[in-house]
Order: sequence, then C-alpha cells, then structure tokens
Amino acid sequence: MSAVVHTQRDVRRARYAVAAVFAVHGAVTGSFATRVPWIQDHASVGAGRLGLALAFPALGASLAMPLAGGVSHRFGARTALRGLLALWTLSLVLPALAPNLLTLCLALFVYGATAGMADVAMNALGVEVENRLGRSIMSGLHGMWSAGALVGSAAGTLAAHLGSDARLHHALAAAVLTVLGLVACTWVLDLQPAEDEEPPPRFALPPKSALLIGAIGFCAVFAEGAALDWSAVYLRRQLETSAGLAAACTTGFTLTMAVARIAGDRVVDRFGSVRTVRASGVLAVLGGLLVVLGGRPALAMTGFALMGLGIAVVVPLCFAAAGRSGPNPSQAIAGVATITYTSGLVAPSAIGGLAQATSLVVSFGLVTLLACGLALFAGVLRAGDRDRPRVTAPAAAVPGPRP
Repeated sequence: MSAVVHTQRDVRRARYAVAAVFAVHGAVTGSFATRVPWIQDHASVGAGRLGLALAFPALGASLAMPLAGGVSHRFGARTALRGLLALWTLSLVLPALAPNLLTLCLALFVYGATAGMADVAMNALGVEVENRLGRSIMSGLHGMWSAGALVGSAAGTLAAHLGSDARLHHALAAAVLTVLGLVACTWVLDLQPAEDEEPPPRFALPPKSALLIGAIGFCAVFAEGAALDWSAVYLRRQLETSAGLAAACTTGFTLTMAVARIAGDRVVDRFGSVRTVRASGVLAVLGGLLVVLGGRPALAMTGFALMGLGIAVVVPLCFAAAGRSGPNPSQAIAGVATITYTSGLVAPSAIGGLAQATSLVVSFGLVTLLACGLALFAGVLRAGDRDRPRVTAPAAAVPGPRP
C-alpha cells in the first residue's frame, strides 16, 4: 500500500472503527448460529443433510478468500471493506429463505464466500492499524468479534424464545448490521496501492514447518465449528429442550469465547503459549466430557461453555508460532490458515454424518478426542514463547475460524 500520511488521531479513530467492524462481522455469525434449528425445520433436512449444508460456508470462504486481496488492491482498502462487509451482512437473509437442501447449500455457499472476503479485508486493516500504533491490538479485535457474536446470538436466543420467524428476524438483523457496518467503515484507514505495487499472490502452499502447528489449529477449529453449528441442535434434538434454551447454549459458548479472547494476551504473557494451550486443552476436554456424559441440559451447557473457554486463544497462538517457525513467516501463516479452514470445512459435515450413522453423542465424543490433541501436542507452539507481542501482525492478516 502507498505511504499515506495519517495523524495519530486518525489511527486511534481507525482502531475503534475496525473494532466495530469486527463486532458487526461477529454479530452476523451469532445471529445465524442460534437459528440453525429453525432453518433445519424450514428446509426439512435431517442431521446428515444439515451437516452437508453446513460445510458450504467454509467451502465458499476457502474459495473466495484469495479474491479479497485483489479487490482491496483494485478499489482501495476502505472501499473494498465497505462493499465486502455489506455483502456479508446482507447474505444473512439467504439461509432462512431456503426451502430445501439444494437452495440451502447454495445460500450457505454465498454466505461463507462473503464472510471470508470481508474477514480478510478487516484483518488486513487491523494489522495496518496495529503497525502504526506500535503495539498489539489484534487479540482485542478478535475479542470484539466474539462480543459481536455474543450480541447476535443473544438477540437470536430472544427471537427463538418468542417463536419468531427466522426470515423476519434475519431481515431485520441484516438491515441494522449493514447500516452499522457502513457507518464504521467511514473511519477506517483509506489505504491505496502504490502505482508499481503488484497484486498479492492468490495462493501459498504450506511449508513443512507449518504442518504440526496447523494440526493444533485444526483440532481447535473443529471443536469451534462443531459447537457453534451444533450446540443448539444438540440440546434441541438430543436433550429435547425448548428452542430458547437450545439457542441460549450457543450464547453461553460465544460468551466464554469472548471472555477468553479479551483476557488472552495477559494470560499468554504470564504463562507462555505452550502452558496456555495445554491448560486450554484440558478445559476443552472437560467440557466435551460434560457434553457427552452429562445427559442433562445444565451439564451440556456448562460443557459447551468450558469448550469455548478452552479453544478461544488457540488459533491466534498457532498463527503467532507459525510466523516464527521458518524463514518465510507469511507463507507459514497462510499454510496454517489453509489447514484451519479445511477443519472448518470438514467439521460440520463430519458431525452431521456421524450423527446420522450413530448419534450426536458419538459426534461430540470425536470432538472431545480431538481436543485431547491440544493438551498433548501444545509443545509444537514453543516458538511462540520467544517473542512479544503474542499476536503478530502477519498472523492477523490471515483470518481465523471464528475470530
């Protein structure tokens, strides 16, 4: 990007603007997640077909993310973010309109594609603000994403409790969030490419140094995707709770994710990335055991909350370790991101397919087993203990699973 002069006041204002963008992005995800049972009923699909459909957001994001850099290069960072964020917020209305499996898959593909492109654009601007401030802000920005997801899921919980039509709920949410996003984009940094700057590369193959680190991220994102997409369904179908209580379970999960991300930097600075991830893995495993063995709504909800607390900071620490794992930090981080998005692609369909063949209890037994990998193999993140800040600028440029 060209060297545009911005005052410190501009940069500080841009920090809050980008934080608001992260919150808007998260609110869309939270709004959708709490109404998955309604969407499932409306489209008349079983657990297996729902799992197939829920793979399409990650597929759309994986295919569309490489396009975001070109869009920003052509139109400038602010204009690109404004357009991509609006496409993402408006895409919220599509899944609830789908009457069958085919249309639901198509709607979720568009939903995921717009999510991924907006994710790349906002993370890139967050990195630029962080660089100009000279201190880490990315953990807080991802915490704002979780806070936005919490607000969106809380509103969805209320809507589900009142028995409202998700088409109306999502139309109103999309309208409000689109306006908020456009307003926030007004104050982000307006970065333009230099005249001789080449467009960014579309793809980066993961180096060997990123594979083990990516495996840790894979386990965390698998658990996150499973809990975010299936926690409400688990309580509604497996434990036969009300729609409102099922949606509240997703809200509890997003709440613990938000708290852990906001506090994450301080914890890592004190204990280091390896011990933090080991402790996080223990919490995630404990949460999974409560979900699988508890058999009661209160225990399952506690389990999902502990799972959120356990996996929240893992992916940012994977990106930080990848950036220090070899001579080409950007390529290593991109490789880890590719692996984690593959997990997001696999998790929903794997949970649904296994649930169709056995039960959701067995599906979350698999999630618990993968969470053990966080505690057992946290040592591969040891490179992240040597430097500060913990959340590095290159890592933040690549979007995580749900920041």
